[in-house]
Amino acid sequence: MGGDGGDRPLAGARWLTAPETRRVLEALAATGKESRFVGGCVRDTLLDPRIDIVDLDIATAARPEEVMARLEAAGIKVVPTGLAHGTVTAIPGDRHYEITTLRRDVECFGRHAAVEFTEDFEADAARRDFTINAMSCDAEGRLFDYFGGREDLAAGRIRFVGDPRRRIREDYLRILRFFRFFARFGRPPADAEALAACAAEAEGLDRLSGERIREELLRLLAAPGVLAALDLMAETGGLARILPVPVHRDRLARLLELAPEADPLLRLAALLRGPEADASKVLTIAHRLRLSRRETERLLRLTTAPLPDPGAPEGRHKAGIYRLGARTYADLLRLAAAEGAMDRARLEALLALAARWTPPAFPLRGRDLLDRGVAPGPAMGRLLRALEAWWLEGGLAADREALLAELERRLRA
Repeated sequence: MGGDGGDRPLAGARWLTAPETRRVLEALAATGKESRFVGGCVRDTLLDPRIDIVDLDIATAARPEEVMARLEAAGIKVVPTGLAHGTVTAIPGDRHYEITTLRRDVECFGRHAAVEFTEDFEADAARRDFTINAMSCDAEGRLFDYFGGREDLAAGRIRFVGDPRRRIREDYLRILRFFRFFARFGRPPADAEALAACAAEAEGLDRLSGERIREELLRLLAAPGVLAALDLMAETGGLARILPVPVHRDRLARLLELAPEADPLLRLAALLRGPEADASKVLTIAHRLRLSRRETERLLRLTTAPLPDPGAPEGRHKAGIYRLGARTYADLLRLAAAEGAMDRARLEALLALAARWTPPAFPLRGRDLLDRGVAPGPAMGRLLRALEAWWLEGGLAADREALLAELERRLRA
């Protein structure tokens, strides 16, 4: 494919014309070597010219030490974020510019390929995963596209650069990245050669760390085309290696229809929740994905807690919000809707209740029981919890006086 198409499709990009960008480009120009923007900023701007981007990637023919010297001479803050790999980060203001010296592969050992610096932009682009990520543009917005990425982007086609199986063997995470990019940019049918390579190399997913899988999976779940991507993952055998439990695609589909605002962890819960989703299996998945303690607790609750009854009176829903918190209760309502328990109108009404209603504090304290002669200890705790349960069962309607009267009644009994 040709490198320079002759036009300047990114000339008016907001991030390209920003004053901070021009300062960085001027400093890089002082090296006497060419520099270009690469990757996501080019790809995303071709799709939406109005977009503004704050984290930008630049490839340069200059060596990292010279890049640092020129940036510092221009008064730009620079951080040696990956000097051994030729990467520094320039921070002239609110934007961040990750600047990497061009590289080409000398010998490949999976993720640990031996590379050397080069001044060949096409050789550097040939190391990238997909054609839509291998495009670059210069300071004037001129596009360089060696592998047909612009055409693929317009067609919704996710295609590996070069031989798909070789690209995957360099880093098996590229299997997940293929499905994630398909979920975001792709349109069916998926590239047959890419799918065949993902299927043939699927067992390589077992070698990946949980942290890397987690990042890609959650980003995939957040993408607009998640259902189609998951279907392809299932067909190629990748999904069962990432989530080795039964998954409920139809529940996720209903969740996205009724609550498209659902975040990735809630979407994951919709996939996992079911009669077979016991705590031990969910914990196994959480451990595999290296979820944080907070994420694990949330996923466990969303997959195993009883779902709200949409037809229950308002007081019962308020009790649920009080016990679980508004966010968790709202998520369980969304999951209940995904189970078919309610329509969109009822879901929106209950979500509005969870959003607007602030639970009151329980009106009694241990001091109230002590003042009435209840001795401190486990019995006091049980009595206080019983009174709170009585208060919740009544829809949190009882005030302090009513609770004290109930306390006296129980003490007399």
